[in-house]
Amino acid sequence: MDATYEERLAEFSRERLDGRPVPDDLRVLLTAQWEGRDDLARLLGVEFFGPGELHPLLDTGYLSEAELADPEMQAVNAGAARMVEYVKLVAKGGKGWVGYWVHPDEPGCRPIELDTEFTLWPMSGSTLTEALAFEQSAYQDEPDERVAYGELAAELGALGLPLGTAEYDALDGSEYVVDPEQLMENLIEAERVARGLG
Repeated sequence: MDATYEERLAEFSRERLDGRPVPDDLRVLLTAQWEGRDDLARLLGVEFFGPGELHPLLDTGYLSEAELADPEMQAVNAGAARMVEYVKLVAKGGKGWVGYWVHPDEPGCRPIELDTEFTLWPMSGSTLTEALAFEQSAYQDEPDERVAYGELAAELGALGLPLGTAEYDALDGSEYVVDPEQLMENLIEAERVARGLG
């Protein structure tokens, strides 16, 4: 791989993944994007973050001064900011943004989705690509999602991005060890208590 891409991958890792290794499928997706190939990202319905783009859980730019001054909103924002340690978003797509759930109690990085209402959604699949293909299979011309997933897996494989499984029913749909939504609620409540709101 081009040394320039290795540098960009290292920078992406520092900015988006706290220095964790970039998963193999994400390396392929990012490199394709940097080469000017949008075929993979288009098939998966994502657009990867560029340098310096703010993590959505840290973005308060849409709030008014009155909202920013409100103690309840401050507690919500502080709790959401603490979630950034565990929610490593890498792209716009899906219901809002997609990335990885990296809570230390999980056996590994799990794909996760954050919607525009700031609800966290577990995703099926052991890799981000599998999870995105699973989601995209509902929006294909093929009405049977199982068939659509297999077709999408074959198309991605032909483009150099093989999935761990081409079988819809073989995707990892196991529950997360730590529930992201519950943890966010707990962190926000802790921030409320710290501000004397509890």
